[in-house]
Amino acid sequence: MKKNILLAASLLSVMTFFSYTSIEKKKPKKPNVIVVLVDDLGYKDVGFNGSKEIPTPNIDRIAHEGVKFTNGYVSYAVCGPSRAGLITGRYQDRFGSGRNPLWAPNDIDQGLSVDEETIADVLGREGYKSMALGKWHLGAHEKLRPLKRGFDEFYGFLTGGHKYFPEEWILNDISEIKQHSDAYKTKLLHNNTRVDEKEYLTDALSREAVRFVDENSDEPFFMYLAYNAPHAPLQATPKYLKRFSHIENKKRKTYCAMVSAVDDGVGLLLDKLDEKGIADNTIVIFLSDNGGTPKITADNAPLRGHKGNLFEGGIRVPFAMRWPNMIAKNSVYERPVISLDIMATAVEYANAKPKKQLDGVNIVPYITKEKQGDPHQSLRWRSFDKKTYTVRMGDMKYIRLYNRKTNKTRQEFYDLSKDISESDNLTLPKEQKKELQKEYDQWVEQMVVPKYLGLLQDNKYSELNPDRFNVLAY
Repeated sequence: MKKNILLAASLLSVMTFFSYTSIEKKKPKKPNVIVVLVDDLGYKDVGFNGSKEIPTPNIDRIAHEGVKFTNGYVSYAVCGPSRAGLITGRYQDRFGSGRNPLWAPNDIDQGLSVDEETIADVLGREGYKSMALGKWHLGAHEKLRPLKRGFDEFYGFLTGGHKYFPEEWILNDISEIKQHSDAYKTKLLHNNTRVDEKEYLTDALSREAVRFVDENSDEPFFMYLAYNAPHAPLQATPKYLKRFSHIENKKRKTYCAMVSAVDDGVGLLLDKLDEKGIADNTIVIFLSDNGGTPKITADNAPLRGHKGNLFEGGIRVPFAMRWPNMIAKNSVYERPVISLDIMATAVEYANAKPKKQLDGVNIVPYITKEKQGDPHQSLRWRSFDKKTYTVRMGDMKYIRLYNRKTNKTRQEFYDLSKDISESDNLTLPKEQKKELQKEYDQWVEQMVVPKYLGLLQDNKYSELNPDRFNVLAY
């Protein structure tokens, strides 16, 4: 009898072990996260937003195999502040990044505050391996560079733009930079080492992105793939230019070719995810850092405005997300979301805990209709130097514009559900105007003034900092 009891206990113990082991195996693996950020892309310059001129089949895969956001925003209308918001999940005006950073490697305040965490910092605590590629533009001081901001690997450049052809990368290190624009001509960095890259810049970034996935597919990873295309200067190789030989406008032809190069790279990346068997559990997000600009022939139709202003063309961007494990194919989400939501979504499913409260929210339950209503009560933007700001609350948008010449302001109101082009300035009841103004006033009280002079104050900064370019080789 005693032997039977012991045998039964042993069998129960074995069954319990295998039962718990089975449960452990079924626990969902933390998703990989890839953010593909392009630079100054026009709203209509991708297929999933209606482009007939630039084929983007690979970028479109993200939207068609996941969700397209028709009201997808970034937190600022120019590069640096927009990136600061995305990478922290917090409005950049909370910590003084309300201007485009200058090239100032001696200045620890010229970039993303060291008091802020990045998405790489937070995911890194949960075992994620991370890589930043391409354009950084969050500070050139040694303590502001990617490897000091949570990233395990970096391949790219520190400034706000770069030449695309390797033969133009004639500066060996930052000690040779004598003016802000010189930084466009430095050799690329791999971590802390300058490299002799031979490929067209966009292709080199795509290659390194694919390599990173190939080498790190067994454990959760985060990739921040920040292409600088199609940001100026407009430069493309014959391989991509041939695809648009029918376009007579040279600028537009080159612009289209640059977008096409990005699309090729996105295709290689998606193919590698398939090859490694990890596509289903990888969140892939595609967006632009701000709206396109007519200077490079970007097409923002049907939006009003462009990069640098707070009309829709400056802040509403091509925005799509794919996660096969959670998001159904060919989904379309029509309520407002913002780039701040990327970090909030990623850390939620990584079970990670940011040290500071995020302004973004996990948007997946809204996409899947598990949650109803808008993810945000309102979205707000401020252009400090232009004394301009805007609020989107529901479908209503309020924008306050300042005219320096006349020293006067004016208010405009638009129902974006009916007037995406902001062409019909509405007359609203006083109470509704007050509600929109209050929404901004309560928000701006939490913000701070910019903590550094930006790109618009380049000359002034140099006057105040005569040793700005006196730095050691790096």
